[in-house]
Amino acid sequence: MFKRIMAPVDLAHVERLGPALDCAADLAKHYGVPVVYVGVTSSLPSQLAHNPEEFGQKLAAFAEAEAARHGVETSAHTAIAHDPTTEVDDALMRAIDETGADLVVMASHVPNVMDYIWPSNGGKLAEHAKCSVMVVRS
Repeated sequence: MFKRIMAPVDLAHVERLGPALDCAADLAKHYGVPVVYVGVTSSLPSQLAHNPEEFGQKLAAFAEAEAARHGVETSAHTAIAHDPTTEVDDALMRAIDETGADLVVMASHVPNVMDYIWPSNGGKLAEHAKCSVMVVRS
């Protein structure tokens, strides 16, 4: 049914992504397809990395660790955004096309009043993506 699963990853908050990462891996096993982990970063130095290349190396190491942990094929894709805080949704939308994903599995929070004013990343992707999007509440 699915050919490639995209799982957005915030390397600064991996501890909050467990249910979504497990779900992506479980679906990958079920369908026998790879998971591509997508991280969004800026071309400027950040707390995680000095440059996009270093960020990409950390994301690739994360993908390798997930492959070993779950026994699925994985890869990493670094998406660059001028301001990741405000452009993460657009960067993830581009990454869907760039990776050829036909399913996105991503974490989200329990909705609150702010979601009526400012939609969540998962909600925006689910509303606008041309592929299936599964939002996993953590």
